[in-house]
Amino acid sequence: MREILHIQGGQCGNQIGAKFWEVICDEHGIDATGRYQGGSPGGGLQLERINVYYNEASCGRFVPRAVLMDLEPGTMDSVRAGPYGQIFRPDNFVFGQSGAGNNWAKGHYTEGA
Repeated sequence: MREILHIQGGQCGNQIGAKFWEVICDEHGIDATGRYQGGSPGGGLQLERINVYYNEASCGRFVPRAVLMDLEPGTMDSVRAGPYGQIFRPDNFVFGQSGAGNNWAKGHYTEGA
């Protein structure tokens, strides 16, 4: 069985990643709280392959195997406030306090170095 670690970086990566998790949750029958709801005729297959993207917590919730990174907390706050923001573990959010101000060189050579 394959396991995938999903790494999201920067504003664009985290915005795309948030939509990615919405789609994956829908495909696997996971609701916004991380619980399996099923609902499709092939529900057995949904659960059979669910551990490719998710870890199952002791409380029965499915938690994405993901790391979300950015130089500033703004994008992380947006992801957390989004429809599926509560499915992530809080310690999987890695961010700094000062961004690069959309300046690649600043992010590469100073803030992100």
